[in-house]
Formats: sequence, C-alpha cells, structure tokens
Amino acid sequence: MIVDYKKSCKDIYLPKTEPSLITLPPIAYAAVKGSGDPNTSKAYKEALELLYGLLYTIKMSKRSDHSFAGYFDYVVPPLEGLWENGGELNDAIDKHQFVWVSMIRLPEFIDAQAFDQAVEMLHAKKPKLDVSKLFYKVYEEGLCVQCMHLGSYDDEPATLAKMNAYLEANGYCTDINETRWHHEIYLSDPRKCTSDKLKTVIRHPIRSMKAE
Repeated sequence: MIVDYKKSCKDIYLPKTEPSLITLPPIAYAAVKGSGDPNTSKAYKEALELLYGLLYTIKMSKRSDHSFAGYFDYVVPPLEGLWENGGELNDAIDKHQFVWVSMIRLPEFIDAQAFDQAVEMLHAKKPKLDVSKLFYKVYEEGLCVQCMHLGSYDDEPATLAKMNAYLEANGYCTDINETRWHHEIYLSDPRKCTSDKLKTVIRHPIRSMKAE
C-alpha cells in the first residue's frame, strides 16, 4: 500500500475553513533555510529543487541497490514553510525581509543517518546541487491553531484575523517565538491553478492565557 499522509493524517493536512486547535507530535522533515521574497528569490527556487530532489531520490530508491531499511512507498508530501519577518505576518510587510525554512515531511523509515545517506545519493545523481544546504529537522509544534485558507497568499491576513479572533474568544494567544514560527502547508501548485483556487493550511503556535 502506498502511504499518503494527506489521507492518513487528515487532521494535520486537511483542516476545515474555520479555526480549530490541534496538538502536533514530533515530525521529521527535510529542510532548507533561507531568506528573501519567495516569488523572486533564487535561493527559494534552489531550496525547492533540493527538497523535491531528495524526496524523490528516497522514493525511487526501491529501484536501486540502495534501498532503506523499513522502506515503504509513499506519495511525496506537500511542501511546507516556516516564516518569520520580525513581527506578525499579517502586518504590512516587505517580502524581501522574510526568513524562511522550506521543508517536506520525511517517511518514518528515514532517520538522521538514513537522511545523510539519501543526501549522498542525491549528490551523486545531481552533483551541481549544493546539498550542504539540506538538513534533517525534527519539529515539535505542540499546541496550535490552524485553518484552511482558500485563495491568494496575499489574502491570508483575513484568515489570520479569523484565527486571532477565535483564540481571543477561547482564552488563547499566539506564541510565535525563536523556535515556533508561522507555518504554512501548500496543498495546491500555484503553477497549475488560479490564485483563487489555492488551498493553504495556516498554522500558528499558541499558549493558554488562563495561567497568565
């Protein structure tokens, strides 16, 4: 059976269009960190090439002599992004000031050691890629609020306002800090659909205000 995390973990990847709470377990990712406007940044484009190159290298290892222990076939999970700009992302912002971590979930059979092996395999296949930018990241978000955003990325402030109102009404506040960032999961390919058809999971770390 081919594992599709969007189907087996619907609470993580397919929330409703109204805000809801979720507690996330630790999840392992392949990640690349960079900065700048994702619409124009060469670094962002290179990050996506690295991430998809690695995930497909792992997926197709079943056809090589370098398959991984515990291997199972899977649908490559959606691209995700952690974003920081020194403030709330619903403020008026300069996209060139973004600091981002682009990442894709790894299948459970890929631990830190297997990750390094996969990076070496990618480098052997595509030596011109700077694979040194790839790193293994276990991200434990904990308690969060999330919501499915429908439409253009530039229209996200309306969804963020709805999420913030939900938090205030239920005794929570956003808890974005040095280790817990604004998080997006991209379920649509902007190259293949119009902006009004885009589906993006927006997630914020939160904390209870009851103890404050």
